[in-house]
Amino acid sequence: MKNALKVQGLAVALMLALTAEAAAVEFGTSPPPSPNFDVSALQTNQTYTGFIITYKDGSAERSHASVAVQNVGVAVSRARLMTANRATSRAISVRYGRKLATGADLVETDRALSSSEAATLIRQIAADPAVAFVEPEYMLQAVSDIEQEPEPEPAGAAAFTAPNDDYYGGYQWDYLAANGAGFYDSTQRIDIPNWGGTHTQDAWRLADGAGITIASLDTGVTNHPDLNLSMVDAGYDFITAASTSGRATNGRVPGAWDTGDWVVAGQCSGKAAANSSWHGTHVFGTAGGQVTNNGVGLAGTAFGARVVPVRVLGHCGGSNADIADAITWASGGPVAGVPANANPAQVISLSLGGKGTCAATSTLATAITGAIGRGATVLVAAGNDNADVVNYSPANCPGAVVVASTGTTGARSYYSNYGALVTVAAPGGGVYKNDAASGTQVNTGFIWSAGNTGKTVPVAGTYNGKAGTSQATPHVAGVVALMQSYRLSQGKGLLTPAQVASLLKSTASVPHVAPSVGAPIGAGIVHAYAAVQAAGAQP
Repeated sequence: MKNALKVQGLAVALMLALTAEAAAVEFGTSPPPSPNFDVSALQTNQTYTGFIITYKDGSAERSHASVAVQNVGVAVSRARLMTANRATSRAISVRYGRKLATGADLVETDRALSSSEAATLIRQIAADPAVAFVEPEYMLQAVSDIEQEPEPEPAGAAAFTAPNDDYYGGYQWDYLAANGAGFYDSTQRIDIPNWGGTHTQDAWRLADGAGITIASLDTGVTNHPDLNLSMVDAGYDFITAASTSGRATNGRVPGAWDTGDWVVAGQCSGKAAANSSWHGTHVFGTAGGQVTNNGVGLAGTAFGARVVPVRVLGHCGGSNADIADAITWASGGPVAGVPANANPAQVISLSLGGKGTCAATSTLATAITGAIGRGATVLVAAGNDNADVVNYSPANCPGAVVVASTGTTGARSYYSNYGALVTVAAPGGGVYKNDAASGTQVNTGFIWSAGNTGKTVPVAGTYNGKAGTSQATPHVAGVVALMQSYRLSQGKGLLTPAQVASLLKSTASVPHVAPSVGAPIGAGIVHAYAAVQAAGAQP
């Protein structure tokens, strides 16, 4: 089997070191008494047309779009922002975008602004006493994966038989006990000790996720013979811009089918050309979308749960404004112009992000806080930058359950973000032999799930291996669904998101390989069986 390493574009860096021009901006009178804006998501190789403004309760701007547009126009004038056409130079125009589900307003300029210009305008908007918070509309990305291309083959050396999916025994080490038992690696043709499993196979004796809904916010899902696609049309495509969705016109549509997220060189402000990732299909399968114990293919974590895909990522990524609306909708909150969600999620899985802060008043933080208030546990991938997660959003948003990645040895994956904000780790794959940072790729270095053979548009279902915190996160999302499902089977009410997070931490396995000093990965590796047991033991 030929191994091929394919490192897709890493999560786009979204941190701007403000230029002297931006720093020297005039506020009209004086700067705001406290920070009510965030420019950390801006980056020098991107342009910006959208600005998300949260106006104070009782202000005319909050109630009247025309007043908001007028006041942003004043900020444009103070910022001295002109059209690009020198012959007919004039101040750029401002138009109203829409009201977000969080209550913020999206206002747009008729010309794309550089990061420096955007920072200048944001600071001028923030000078309005009616403004509670202002930030740019910017693009987040699927947390990048390292890929193992070949399709699995049934492995006859497996030492266990449950479930009966024919690839399970040879590839899904991640669902077994982390007890050092040998797992056959077909690349090395030897048994390797498995210290990285989640004990999910044991947890299936107690629960399978029935009665619980997981929302997977990603690129959507493709057709596949081993996926439960019954909830795809119940999902929604929240991508507004046609350039991102790939549709002919702007606007959102029902259903969450992945039509491809490929890009051509130069399409995404410096991003290299890339084939479609089918990222959402892979994480959907791991969370629970893969049909399990059907004698075919692979297993999913909470295979009895309803897994509802929500498309928020397309060509060049996904807008923070769209993602915030999708979080609100997925948890059962209202979003203007979108039908009510008939399947509110108790678990929301986000394998996406980018550099930047997440102020408590930002649109993503507000959406996550709202979802938690509706009873949804929100899980977010830590990121694959081998850096402190404190600098990556939405993983650094208040209330998020942050998931780091480990491999078969139980060690932190070399690429995984880390830090005090990490809640727990889960199998994301170590890529190389013995979870090293380089060397020989091995099949047990990856998480295997559903994929597609298409390079741009979908073609045919297949299976492939990917590694990343994107793969770790749906494992934990599935475990949370198992925990809540077990309580339903006992006739008990659901745990609160805070209780879920606490039990995930208190039941986690201590990694066999201790994290390096300064790079903590939370309480340990998620232990599905212990977490489900503990959930059931709560009153």
